[in-house]
Amino acid sequence: MGEHNGLVGLVAGTSDSTPLKFHVAVGPDAYLQLDDVVTAERDVPGVGPVRTSGVVTQVTARHEGASFGSDAFLIADGVLPAITQEIAEVTTTRVDPEVYVPPLPGTRATRATGALRERALYFDSMKDRVVVGLGRDGEPVYVNLEFLDGTRGAHVSISGISGVATKTSFALFLLHSLFSSGVLGKRTTNAKALIFAVKGEDLLFLDKTNVRLDDRLRADYDRLGLPATPFDSVRFFAPPTPGDRTGRPNVSGRTSGVDAFWWTLHEFCKRELLPFVFADAEDDRNQYTLVIHQVAAKLRHDAIAAGTDGAITVAGTTLRTYEELVEFVVERLQDDTTRADWAGAATTAGSVNAFIRRLRSSQKALGPLIRGDLAEQADRRRVTTANSRVTVVDLHNLPERAQRFVVGVVLRTETEAKEQAGAGGLLFTMLDELNKHAPREGNTPIKELLLDIAERGRSLGIILIGAQQTASEVERRIVSNSSIRIVGRLDPAESARPEYGFLPASQRQRATLAKPGAMFISQPELPVPLAVEFPFPAWATRQSEVAPEPTDTGARVMGRFSRDDVPAPF
Repeated sequence: MGEHNGLVGLVAGTSDSTPLKFHVAVGPDAYLQLDDVVTAERDVPGVGPVRTSGVVTQVTARHEGASFGSDAFLIADGVLPAITQEIAEVTTTRVDPEVYVPPLPGTRATRATGALRERALYFDSMKDRVVVGLGRDGEPVYVNLEFLDGTRGAHVSISGISGVATKTSFALFLLHSLFSSGVLGKRTTNAKALIFAVKGEDLLFLDKTNVRLDDRLRADYDRLGLPATPFDSVRFFAPPTPGDRTGRPNVSGRTSGVDAFWWTLHEFCKRELLPFVFADAEDDRNQYTLVIHQVAAKLRHDAIAAGTDGAITVAGTTLRTYEELVEFVVERLQDDTTRADWAGAATTAGSVNAFIRRLRSSQKALGPLIRGDLAEQADRRRVTTANSRVTVVDLHNLPERAQRFVVGVVLRTETEAKEQAGAGGLLFTMLDELNKHAPREGNTPIKELLLDIAERGRSLGIILIGAQQTASEVERRIVSNSSIRIVGRLDPAESARPEYGFLPASQRQRATLAKPGAMFISQPELPVPLAVEFPFPAWATRQSEVAPEPTDTGARVMGRFSRDDVPAPF
């Protein structure tokens, strides 16, 4: 039986056929591979035709008639009669109409294409859909926008090995698809993206065309219905250079278009940002939480602005640096006459000393970010998503403690802004290394904030796109609230964890072998995750990939990069 009109074989009768899983005996001149979409139809009395569709989740081949491994040689020599048979396991995705009866053995099984494929994968019922890559059959794969924009669900969880799983690349491709495909309609104008960059300066060139972009890559984007262009309307922020009094951003690759960000001492006190200084999970296990909030409240009440550079005056003392503020607080806590006023009457000396140790240890990390000695540049230094579609906050030059402080404060600011603005507008927040900010054990201000976003963010229009190497180390409620779950290359031990129970056994094994750019995407409407590949970025992901400006000659570029040098799509 050759493959004709999509016919690939017959429903096998050697294995149980159920409404949720059946097997197909593949014809001698046909084939089925993992992730192919297959349909089978039977007539049900009183109902009519019932079509069962599904995705191939395993394929096996064996000699029928052989008993021993060595029989393969006898069969090859024609001594022992036997035939080779391939059997494909098909996991049901859709039954139409919903009469759950098993496909009958001997029923014709066909490869689903066109409208049949769209129906089998529920793409036809998606009012608005977001293209996320190409399937193994070379056709586009979509996710339902309603599970991304908060209509029926929200949030994305991306897991995989660092440097291999291309988590950040896929998250950026997803944002590019959302913003450039037109799927958001009129909401595109008020849709924003907030990206925290923690790995080098790679994300400081999203608005630049990739020098490796050629006609072949453009064709890949055309197949997905997307423009092969970089991001537009992008604003970049980076921390100030330590020791520099001009507020120059601490970046080396990009020399223009980057603004430095920091918080003034006055903001630090009036907005009670002190709790974000103690954002380690270990902090919550110590007994000085009351001291933190007592000192924060005291600073908010007593701090008075001193000039226009963000400096403050507290109890007649002018403070211009974070180090000065820390030492001032320490003196008040160590003075017997002021300790009760600053730490609380019932606080023990041990709790106060623990607070002091942790506060002093933050000086080096946070000193460049909390300032009262720089000329006010409020229109430039404040991280905000209001004036651009995409906002990139570069954190890679900061210690982990400072990174957590920035993430916590920026997220709180944006959450408060969304609450005040009310319904309307979407903010897609992309955060890498989510396990560091929302670990499974312990409680921190940032973890509480991320939990709040995960549980009620969709009502505010805040969508979290979290990436992590190990989903098993992320707070369960954040992962469970993610409607879209995506897996790239996984460590074998990690793939065995229950957090990946949504993957069939064959996909768990494949995830340990996945190449860069191959992802498995799970969404609520489909019981089987779909394997996709997405194209190489059209935007530069590092300084060396930035294409020359249009005024430069293209001949010089093509002289350095031949077509063979351009990597194939992921």
